[in-house]
Amino acid sequence: MNKLLLIPALLAVATAEPLTFYQKPKPLPPDARVEDWPRFFGPRDNCTTQEAPLLKEFPASGLPKVFELERGESYSSPILVDGKLLHFHAVDSRETLDVHDAESGKRLWTFSYPINYRDRYGFSPGPRTSPVVHQDRIYLVGVTAMLHCLDLKKGELIWKRDLAKDYQIPQYFFGYGPNPVVWDDLLILNTGGKEKKTSGTCVAALDLKSGETKWTHDDSWGASYASPVMAKIQEREVALVLAAGESRPSHGGLLVLDPRNGKELARFPWRAKIYESVLASSPLPLPGNKVFISDCYQLGGVLLEFTPDFIPKVIWKERFFGMHMMIPQVIDDHLYGFAGRNIPDTELKAVDLDTGKIKWADEMRWRENERVTGLFRGSFLRANERIFSLGEDGSFVELSLTPDKPRILQKTRLFYARDTWTPPVIHRGLLYVVQNNDGFDGSSKRLICYDFRQPIPKEKL
Repeated sequence: MNKLLLIPALLAVATAEPLTFYQKPKPLPPDARVEDWPRFFGPRDNCTTQEAPLLKEFPASGLPKVFELERGESYSSPILVDGKLLHFHAVDSRETLDVHDAESGKRLWTFSYPINYRDRYGFSPGPRTSPVVHQDRIYLVGVTAMLHCLDLKKGELIWKRDLAKDYQIPQYFFGYGPNPVVWDDLLILNTGGKEKKTSGTCVAALDLKSGETKWTHDDSWGASYASPVMAKIQEREVALVLAAGESRPSHGGLLVLDPRNGKELARFPWRAKIYESVLASSPLPLPGNKVFISDCYQLGGVLLEFTPDFIPKVIWKERFFGMHMMIPQVIDDHLYGFAGRNIPDTELKAVDLDTGKIKWADEMRWRENERVTGLFRGSFLRANERIFSLGEDGSFVELSLTPDKPRILQKTRLFYARDTWTPPVIHRGLLYVVQNNDGFDGSSKRLICYDFRQPIPKEKL
């Protein structure tokens, strides 16, 4: 039976402020467009924002820092809502949510709980997911599948669920990874439980206010490392869940579910026939009842179109356009993404959205201080017409992407460190980047806030 835990507020004892403050940011222009970043891939689940205007030219001395925060173990993304910065990481075997003022870095409150997790492949023992904020509540899922609902303003615990216990979720390859998604009054999660021999609770929907289970979808496919996404297909709201898990033989793919009751509307198998393979790039809904999904291990990318009776039709397949974990960008009638499984075989590629034909592929590498560097398995951040990318070892660039060729418009070095997989975030003209590993340059794990605001002309001050 599922056990719902409603308990009083519980705040961790505050530790020393892990803050280094450098300088106040420039004033926010009076005509600035700003918006929150309430979940992992942003307000539209595709790493895009309407923020403007932003810094036009990168200074030769590097982007100016506002502050930086010490970072524990984590792959979690910064979440920015209503002037607050949410930083989710593991510190001394406790998963910890620190909430800071977004412009000064000052900590407002902290919440933590103990975890016992060791990654079997030697990766970070911290959270893979990011907080989800909805109507002054935070929904927080950690690497061991502990789910907490917190009050955004004070950090008070409203309810919690031990998902691993309730749904018999195994550790999987790298712990629990998919972010939840909010729809109506439900929190939808790819739980991937193993309650039964042949199937378990693959997807569950919980009541936002109480945490009570409202519906479940049983399936033999488990939890992936891609997050569910809401979309509209054939004028009907649906939940797109890329499910996978750990199985022999490997199986998984796309589930299209009715979010009202968890009923399956469609399924499309799409996963490499390799035991140690995962699905980590979230589904990308596209106009015309289409969805793009990908696997970087063996199959590549596939564009699906759904008929009025929700039969998935393959528009095209491209073996060499499979994303590992990033979200590709659609610009006009082309799709751009960092395709490939590992650093040696990763390239930035352009694909014709109608045909699936690869128009070009570019390694996006250069030599810097006697070191070969580049974007590798990079991530995008698109702000209106401007396209930025954070490279896997800490480079940051602005790109021009066209069907003819890619071009680096400007670039800067933030730090030298491996596993820089967490997408960057912009909020109120400030750029937030996390360094997940200690750097080759002697730097430590940290979350850095940069001043990315365009200076206000003197005549307008």
